[in-house]
Amino acid sequence: MTATASLPTQPLGRSPVRVTELSFGGATIGNLFTAVTEEAARAAVDAAWDGGIRTFDTAPHYGLGLSERRLGEALRARPRDEYVICTKVGRLLEPAGAAGAAGDQGSDTEGFAVPASLVRRFDFSADGVRRSLEASLARLGLDRVDIVLIHDPDDHGDQAIGEAYPALEKLRADGVVGAIGAGMNQAAMLTRFVTETDIDVVLVAGRYTLLDQSAADALLPAAEARGVSVIAGGVFNSGLLAAPAPGATYDYQAASGELLDRALRLEQACARFGVPLRAVAARFPLNHPAVASVLIGARSAAEISEAVRLRDLDIPRALWDAVAAVGVTTAKGLA
Repeated sequence: MTATASLPTQPLGRSPVRVTELSFGGATIGNLFTAVTEEAARAAVDAAWDGGIRTFDTAPHYGLGLSERRLGEALRARPRDEYVICTKVGRLLEPAGAAGAAGDQGSDTEGFAVPASLVRRFDFSADGVRRSLEASLARLGLDRVDIVLIHDPDDHGDQAIGEAYPALEKLRADGVVGAIGAGMNQAAMLTRFVTETDIDVVLVAGRYTLLDQSAADALLPAAEARGVSVIAGGVFNSGLLAAPAPGATYDYQAASGELLDRALRLEQACARFGVPLRAVAARFPLNHPAVASVLIGARSAAEISEAVRLRDLDIPRALWDAVAAVGVTTAKGLA
C-alpha cells in the first residue's frame, strides 16, 4: 500500500492528538438521507486517505452504527498510528423491541436510510459513556479511539457536564483516549463546556459559516482564550453554500428567500475571481485561530477528492473583501 503524505495538522488543545485541517465526516457513509453502497463508502474513505486526510469523524447516531462499521472496515489495513478516529457518546443503540426506557427516541431513523432495527436512547451518565464507547470500539473493530465527543446534549446539559464529562476526563487521564470534548449544532452550550470544563476540543456544526457566524460571539473567543480547539462542521449549512439554487436546504430545511439571496450573492462574488463558492465556504472557518480543522462529509470518492482539490485554490484578499461586503461580518474570520 503506497504511503500518502497527510495534509497539514494542528494539535487539539493541550492533547497529544493532531488533526488534519480537513477531516472526513462519516455521517454520509452512514446513509444520511440517501443509501450509499458499501463500495462507494469504501471508495470515499480511500479517496480521503489518498488526498492526505488522516482525521475521520463518526458516531453511533450515524446510520444506527453503520458509519462506524464502514469506517472501521475501510481503515482496517491502514497503519493505526497514522490516522485519528473521533467518535461520540450520548446515544446508546438498543434493539427496537426493547423500547420504553426513558429517553427512547423510537424507531425513527432520523434521516438515515437504514432499517429501523435499533432505537437510539439518550444516556449521558458515566455508565452510558462507558457502554457507548465499548459498543463503538466493537463496531469500529479497534481497541482505541483518539477523540471522544459528547454528542448533542441539548436537553441534557447538566448531566452531560456533571456525569459524562468526568467519565471522559477519567478515560483521558488513564490514557484510554487522547482528547475529549463535545459536538453540537449550537454554540451556547458548547461555550459552557469550554468555560466550565477542561475539554480539548469542540465540534460546532453550522454556526461558523459564511451565512452564520454566531459561534464567533462567545464560543470562538472563549475557546481561543482557554486553549480549546474547534472543529468546524456543517460549513455548507446542509447544502445551500455548496450549490445555491431554489429548493436548496439550509440546516436541513428549505432555505428562506433571504438566505438564498445572500448565498447567490456570495456565489457571484466568488465567480468574479474564478473561485467556486464551496471552496471559500470550506476555507472560511480555518481563518480563525481557534479552528483546527474543517469537517467535510462525502458520499463518493469524487466528492472528497474535489474537496481536497479545492483546498489548494488561491483565495486572494480581495475575494475575502468581496465576501465580507455581502454580509460576512466576522472581521477576525477574514484576517
